[in-house]
Amino acid sequence: MAADLHPVKQETFNTAERVNIDPKGHPRQVDTFRVTDFGLYMARGANHPRFGYLESWLLPELGLRANIFHFREGVDERQDFYFDVADIHVEDGVWSTRDLYVDLVSVTGEPVDVQDIDELAAATSAGLITAADAERAIETTLTAVEGITRHHDDAMEWLRTLGIELTWADSVEMIPAE
Repeated sequence: MAADLHPVKQETFNTAERVNIDPKGHPRQVDTFRVTDFGLYMARGANHPRFGYLESWLLPELGLRANIFHFREGVDERQDFYFDVADIHVEDGVWSTRDLYVDLVSVTGEPVDVQDIDELAAATSAGLITAADAERAIETTLTAVEGITRHHDDAMEWLRTLGIELTWADSVEMIPAE
């Protein structure tokens, strides 16, 4: 478990400059930012070896970042949506996330898969996050799992009942891997 221990991943989303600063500090040009009353949508290319495009919704009130990774041909991943449990803040048009380790993998019609609780525990024990952060991450996780489960294992149906209608790109242009 210690090998997986890493500092809290933080990202910045600057809507005015159309830039996403990824957790490693790399600036990424954003194709689309869209601000709604419930969150921020971002779409951008990704030169990652496993995926070539990323769509994300930052949902501050829920403490969730909803993602669709557009995987490259030959990458075998089963997920409709990938949720990061995160603290999300907005100030002067700049959005920031602070990942709280726990991830939820959602395939519509199947039970949601909760991942990285062990990382949350290790990070809390190592003092990388506070007990209050860990408690918030667990509460967020339980709320999301319960909501998705109660709506026929359909994450988008659950969000719609909360007045959150996430829209996604009809098509994307994958960028080459580095």
